[in-house]
Amino acid sequence: MDGNGRWAQRRSLPRTAGHHQGIEACKRTVRAAGEMGIKYMTLFGFSTENWSRPADEVNELMRLLRMYLRSETADLHRNNVKLQVIGERGPLSREIVTLIDNAETLTRNNDGLHLIIALNYGGRMDLAHAAAKMAAHLNDQGLEPNFENAEEYLPQFLMTADIPDPDILIRTSGEQRISNFLLWQCAYSEFVFTQTLWPDFGEADLQAACSEFKTRERRFGAIQNA
Repeated sequence: MDGNGRWAQRRSLPRTAGHHQGIEACKRTVRAAGEMGIKYMTLFGFSTENWSRPADEVNELMRLLRMYLRSETADLHRNNVKLQVIGERGPLSREIVTLIDNAETLTRNNDGLHLIIALNYGGRMDLAHAAAKMAAHLNDQGLEPNFENAEEYLPQFLMTADIPDPDILIRTSGEQRISNFLLWQCAYSEFVFTQTLWPDFGEADLQAACSEFKTRERRFGAIQNA
C-alpha cells in the first residue's frame, strides 16, 4: 500500500509531509483490521529500492519508523497485535533494529491481528535468498535440486515461511503494479485496485476492498464448479 509521494505532489506539499500522513493511515488501517477480525496483514513500509531516493527523504522515513516503533509498540501490545518485521535488517541502524527486536519480543505471544511490516524488503531478493538456502539444505540432505522438490521446499526458506500467502493484495493510489512485493506469495492472491491515495486510506476503504474480495471466485488454476 503505497502512494505517499503522489499524495504530497498533488497537494503541493513536501514528500515528507505525505510520509507523515502515511503513518497515520497505517495506524487507522491496523486498528480497523483488528476490529474487523482480520488475522494477517502485511504493509510494505520500505523497499530495497527505496534507498535510491534522496538522502533527506530516506532519513525522514527512518525517523518516522523510529517514531512509530517507539509510540505504537505498547498500543499494539494492548490491542493483542503481534508484530513481525520481514526484510534485511543489516542496512538499518542499530537503534531501529533494537526497536524492532523489542517490539517483536513484547508482542510475540499475542493472538489477535498478526501485523507484518516489510522493511528493506524486495520480492526478488526474498526469492534469491530462499533459493540459495534451499539449495544448501538439499545439498546437506544429499538431494539434487529439481523443479518438484523446489516447489515443496522453497516456501519454507522465504521470509514469510510461517505466514499464510495473502488472500488479497490492495494497491492504492491508482497504481496497477506489484512493485516487487511478495512475488512468490501473491501467485494466487486477488488484486484490488483503488484510486484512494494511501495517506487517505482508512476503515471504509479496507471494508470496501474486503467486500469486493468476497465477490470473487477463487479457482487456483482449476475450472469453475459446474
